[in-house]
Amino acid sequence: MQLMARSIFDMNYRIPPKIARLSCFIFLAGSFSLSVMLGGARPNIVLIYADDIGYGDFSCYGGTGVDTANVDSLAASGIRHLSGYSAAATCTPSRYSLLTGEYAFRNKEAKILPGSAPLIIDTNRPTLASMLKEQGYATALVGKWHLGLGSSEKPMDWNGRIAPGPLQLGFEYAFFMAATGDRVPSVFIENEGIQNLDRSDPVQVSYGEAIGSEPTGISHPHLLKIQADEQHSGTIVNGVSRIGTMTGGKAARFSDETMSDRFLEEALAFIERKKDHPFFLYFAAHENHVPRMPHPRFQGSSSLGLRGDAIMQFDWMVGRIVETLQEQGVYENTLIILTSDNGPVLFDGYWDGAIEKNGDHKPAGPYRGGKYSLYEGGVRAPFIVSWPARVKPGISDAIISQVDLMASLASLLDIEQPKGAGVDGENVLAALLGESEMGRESLVEEALAKVALRRGDWKFIPAGLVTRRGGVGEMFRDPITSPGALYYLREDPGESNNLARVYPEKVKAMGTELERITGRKIISTDKSTSDKQLGF
Repeated sequence: MQLMARSIFDMNYRIPPKIARLSCFIFLAGSFSLSVMLGGARPNIVLIYADDIGYGDFSCYGGTGVDTANVDSLAASGIRHLSGYSAAATCTPSRYSLLTGEYAFRNKEAKILPGSAPLIIDTNRPTLASMLKEQGYATALVGKWHLGLGSSEKPMDWNGRIAPGPLQLGFEYAFFMAATGDRVPSVFIENEGIQNLDRSDPVQVSYGEAIGSEPTGISHPHLLKIQADEQHSGTIVNGVSRIGTMTGGKAARFSDETMSDRFLEEALAFIERKKDHPFFLYFAAHENHVPRMPHPRFQGSSSLGLRGDAIMQFDWMVGRIVETLQEQGVYENTLIILTSDNGPVLFDGYWDGAIEKNGDHKPAGPYRGGKYSLYEGGVRAPFIVSWPARVKPGISDAIISQVDLMASLASLLDIEQPKGAGVDGENVLAALLGESEMGRESLVEEALAKVALRRGDWKFIPAGLVTRRGGVGEMFRDPITSPGALYYLREDPGESNNLARVYPEKVKAMGTELERITGRKIISTDKSTSDKQLGF
């Protein structure tokens, strides 16, 4: 008590040595945090975005049949989040939310896009990339884009300037494919033009009537390396038939087996170029989206067939990124966020043996559903955060979402979000970095324009259809009748026990909240829901 009673400003007061050392440590720690906030030591930011990799696919999340040592090491040195979410159960909507801080259902164009779609993000609105660029960060996109290119006012000329696109949304450098590996055009784009384009062999793309006379999966199935369903039986590129048709650009077409090497090469080169400058790298990997065609050196590396081999390839890329950060002397002050765009899917158009070789592996972990589904398996994602200079190893069950990254990184840099930023992102920085167990109180989940609400340990899905992918490709629609489905996730992570009729007041409260957030009619007073109302 005497110690507390005397002021440290008393010149005759001598601070005990132990207290002095502790005070010095606290001062230095605080100075480091303050220097980060003031921009003196702002961290580099690397966002590693997997594609169709589920909550249970990495071994650190319980995955079997794959050895994801590099991802596991990253998780062991940082925070492994157990309640991290993508904003949607499909690719384009989740990527839209990631970059804008806005739920995708607010933009009617934010749905799974064809490769010829125009840009769906207004170039006048701020994005995660443009916000960081304004703060002096060098910014780069490498990998999958799938948010549209060009304007809706005129058809895209693939042989000219491809814009607007990533460069108009805050990225200084971009090396990417327009949509997905299973959609044309099957080329790489660097900044605003197709790489290695031969002007005498112009590219044309169509998602309507077939163009050109090149072989397709329907006309020449004997040319295929892997058989595909009818949707994926368009133009054959590299022995793989795609969605849509294209002609031309033969010198520019990519090889599926070497795609990841090319993306990684560009990502590592960017890190090496910008090592002396704060940088933001959005590395949007293609693994393990279909077609799953990993490099031959990874084929057979797992017991899960090509799907598992693609996960192993992703893990290798994570390791190479970490190694390069270390070699360039920037690893300690680099914030790495690793997550996935949506839940897992086994069959998604190509017969690659994923179902037959899955064994006991649970790609969605303990959760029900997967890609395309409103159940937890569709949106609960692996979510790992590493920052050696600040983040201490641990596990967190705080609710966080990819839609929160813009608001949270603005808080990290001690700035206000730009005017016009997404309205749905929340500042969950402390939870993201493992410094608090308090994340979001509630979260909207989305799948194929349908929505659900998680609040705390409760999950509410309104009456309607919950879509899921079947074992051989069929889309099954699970009817949820009025008043909807209510699950207590802490005791029922697999969403098997519907408590909606047991807790009607909670259903009403969560339905009302969902109506307020989405502006949609959610609550139904009907005792039952007809097949017609369900969409059958």
